[in-house]
Amino acid sequence: MNRLSFLFVIFISGCAASLSYQRPAVELPQAWKESAPRFAQDGRWWMIYEDPQLSALIEEAHVRNADLVIAAARVDEARALIGEAESGFFPTVDARGGVTRQQNSQKTATFFPGIPTRYNDVRATLNVSYEIDIFGRLRASAEAARRELAANEAARETVRLALAAQAAKSYFTLRALDEQVALTRKTLSLREEALALQKKRLDGGVISEFDYRQIEAETAATRAQLPPLERDREREEAALAVLLGRTPKQVFEEKVARREAEGEKPATPVVPSGMPSELLLRRADLVEAERRLAAANARIAAARAEMFPSIALTGALGSESAGLSNLFAGGAGLWAVGLALSQPIFAGGRLEARTQAAQARERAAVAQYQKAIQSAFSEVRAALAAQARARESYDAESARADALAQSLRLARLRYDNGIASQLDVIDAERGLLTARSSRIEALRAHRAAIADLFRALGG
Repeated sequence: MNRLSFLFVIFISGCAASLSYQRPAVELPQAWKESAPRFAQDGRWWMIYEDPQLSALIEEAHVRNADLVIAAARVDEARALIGEAESGFFPTVDARGGVTRQQNSQKTATFFPGIPTRYNDVRATLNVSYEIDIFGRLRASAEAARRELAANEAARETVRLALAAQAAKSYFTLRALDEQVALTRKTLSLREEALALQKKRLDGGVISEFDYRQIEAETAATRAQLPPLERDREREEAALAVLLGRTPKQVFEEKVARREAEGEKPATPVVPSGMPSELLLRRADLVEAERRLAAANARIAAARAEMFPSIALTGALGSESAGLSNLFAGGAGLWAVGLALSQPIFAGGRLEARTQAAQARERAAVAQYQKAIQSAFSEVRAALAAQARARESYDAESARADALAQSLRLARLRYDNGIASQLDVIDAERGLLTARSSRIEALRAHRAAIADLFRALGG
């Protein structure tokens, strides 16, 4: 008998669902090519911009943004599902009571004269049921729920990081539009002053009407640049207000506070400092993808365990009588103890299909995890390149603007001395406005690239 018991235990152990899981191996680069000082070791990477207004806006977004609230609610849901899955480890206890009035037929073989055919049945019981998780179905389901919770927590951090990056990019886009509007208005004011002066010169016969109309057309062209810039600024400000989670009234009426500064330069280049590339696997979205893969693996074990027997212990303790007054009288007590075993034999392929579906979901999760890693390294590479190219563009546009400022000064001097035409002055002014506007855009692109890089590196 002992030998048979030993063989039975070995058989059961072999049939039990396995929860073995290993993270897929991925070929990674050894380390980053560049090196520079590290920033934001406390996770608040946006402090590198040294902009208190931006920091306040990001903190506001982390409190009020709707997407982050949704992500937090999903974490709470996943945590509750763990409690539901782990409840199977404990017995189920419930109380039942009922009153039945019944009449039996007198035309059956069980009828005997003198025995009443009409009677009452009053019952009150306390019932217990417990499933013995020999094959690991409950353990696998609980482990899958725990892994799903970890995935949802990582998803929340992904939303949090993406929110900070998007808020920073939107904020600096808004500031760039402010600078472009201010630059255009300043240029327009100078052109209007010049136009008024040239009108006097036209009236005095110093210049021709052709020269005057050229200046007038250029002034109108500068004025026409303002409405699109102001439109884009209003649109960006409204989008940022929504990102911050503000109320409809605040979105429509209130302004987004931002720092007013001109002549700023790009910050020091931000790149990893000798950081091994394996650390990128800690990025929240990669953790999420890996945990969902682990959960899919546990779901396979749970699906396989459904093919094995289900063993349950049941029990009941209570009273039963024909009248409510005698329900708890002597002799009315009852009890029952049972052992139930259920083994699926034929289900039309339903159980096998569930296992195959779980295996297919795991294969998809593996591919999704690998794709997420590829995208992560691609984003880091693109952000590093964007940061470097934006800095180069800023330097080039700055040199261009300085050169055109000198060219404009010389063009005006030559025009005042009658050597050059008014068209040379107009061309120089137009080129200087374009160069300064492009320099503002290059600075915005550099700041956006920093935000993209921190998001790509997982903060």
